[in-house]
Amino acid sequence: MINYLKESTFAVNDVIQKAWNITRKHYFSIATLCFLMFITASASSLMAFFIKDVSKILSIAMVFIFIMLYFTINLSLFKYIFHLMDDEQSDVKIVDTLPTRQQIIRFLVATLYFVGCILGVYLIVILVAFPFIYTGLDVTIVKNVAISVGVIAIFITWLRISFFPFFIIDKNATPFDSIKLSLATTKGNFTKILLLLVVLGGGYLIYLLLNYLQWPLVAFVVNILSSFIIVPLSSVALTVAYRKISSEYQGDAHPDILHNIV
Repeated sequence: MINYLKESTFAVNDVIQKAWNITRKHYFSIATLCFLMFITASASSLMAFFIKDVSKILSIAMVFIFIMLYFTINLSLFKYIFHLMDDEQSDVKIVDTLPTRQQIIRFLVATLYFVGCILGVYLIVILVAFPFIYTGLDVTIVKNVAISVGVIAIFITWLRISFFPFFIIDKNATPFDSIKLSLATTKGNFTKILLLLVVLGGGYLIYLLLNYLQWPLVAFVVNILSSFIIVPLSSVALTVAYRKISSEYQGDAHPDILHNIV
């Protein structure tokens, strides 16, 4: 177990180091795409708030447009990072990294599958816990345990299938295949991915700690640095992690789900 943790730590260090090199060399272009995603998300919320009393149909339409725009920029970011990894010497304009219409549609359908998987896992946990209500156990205890197990199951499921956008952009995989490939390639890599997320989320954890210690000024500075450094670095690191685990994958191009759950 100790050796496995050491190997996982070394793997995470390699990912972070490579991601940092790419981010450092192309910071402004990567940060620009991240900033556009932030502006799009903020503008969507503000627009929906201001026009919700004018026309609900118009409000829904605007939210849909902004969601499509956000996803397009997000996929463009991944596509741009792939280019930097594969052909860093060749210049490319951000506009040339726009995803195709087919990729956007596949991403939207895969997102619905993603949400369905999350809800399905939670439903299974609830169904398994339901009979325990009739065993004489305290209903509150059963409810709390079921919710706790459900949250953990949702987190694990989210982590295992969250790489599906990369397969759509990189491999042009179909929506369902992208979910299955994410599940298959993360099998055996859960600890490494979890450690990577802990490292990337370290800045936010420090921010929460400083807020708890009531050091608002220091917390504000840490939050600003985290926003301008950690966010772009996280996007690159996740893309690098995907390329690493997918290159090591030796399984079927169309894996089944049952053999890759555990």
